[in-house]
Amino acid sequence: MAMKSMLRWVKLNMDKKKTRVFFASMSPSHAKSIDWGGEPGKNCYNETTLIEDENYWGSDCRRSIMEVIGEVFSHSKYPITFLNITQLSNYRKDAHTSIYKKQWNPLTPEQKANPFSYADCVHWCLPGLQDTWNELLFAKLFYP
Repeated sequence: MAMKSMLRWVKLNMDKKKTRVFFASMSPSHAKSIDWGGEPGKNCYNETTLIEDENYWGSDCRRSIMEVIGEVFSHSKYPITFLNITQLSNYRKDAHTSIYKKQWNPLTPEQKANPFSYADCVHWCLPGLQDTWNELLFAKLFYP
């Protein structure tokens, strides 16, 4: 429903001759290390290697949702470029800022003693992964 609603808005508000529409999928959080064979209750903190299993798909991203998005966009009369960064990013559990970011509030001694409790598994600030997202966008912009 959300994708169809977005397509209606695009159709009513965008000029195909002047505008291109890009839709990027969500990035995974890697909040559950058990997904890649890690210990239960842990997250991406202190992860330094990427996931090499080609069939890996984390529990925080639904493959079926990516398929629905692709399906809806493929039937659109208005061309929308779907940048599916989810699968690409799934392999990079090592690319999160983890604990290496400025915290909104000072950490308590208990939190400092347990980095897993405040590791940031959502934001991506280490070089590499987002640069790849930008390269994909650049390629689609100039070499459709």
